[in-house]
Amino acid sequence: MPSARLPFLAIVARVMLVPYGVALALIVWLPATAASKVTDIVYRLAQFVSSRLDVSMTTTYTLFEFLANIALFVPLGLLLVAAFPRNSAWVVLLLGYATSATIELVQTVMPSRYPTLSDLIANTLGAAIGCLIARLFVRRHPPRSRRVPPLRESVDA
Repeated sequence: MPSARLPFLAIVARVMLVPYGVALALIVWLPATAASKVTDIVYRLAQFVSSRLDVSMTTTYTLFEFLANIALFVPLGLLLVAAFPRNSAWVVLLLGYATSATIELVQTVMPSRYPTLSDLIANTLGAAIGCLIARLFVRRHPPRSRRVPPLRESVDA
């Protein structure tokens, strides 16, 4: 029985999961002082919007941090669907949730990090959005039937 070839997109997506995972780990597990180079972008954007719209900085920062957490996990949903097109959306959502829960759990023991339920929700939502976007563009391969085809009947002459 010949082995099924993996589509090129699935290979690329599986390779891309590695640097994405490394970047994600660095962003969420570096000490706050080192990670502030990334999170400072969110703060500055929130500050800009707050001053222009005359909305409190607390409100805009909370909103932008939530949106940034969503954006951080959209690539995970995209890559998981592209890398494993036969998996259901529930598997992708579960993996997004499990990844986020692991991040938040590890942050409980880091002195400069604060785990939050809103991050867990935003991250899982980001993976779901990525999954939905990918499902619109990635052709899903149906699972192969495990049924054995019937044998041809021989005709006696």
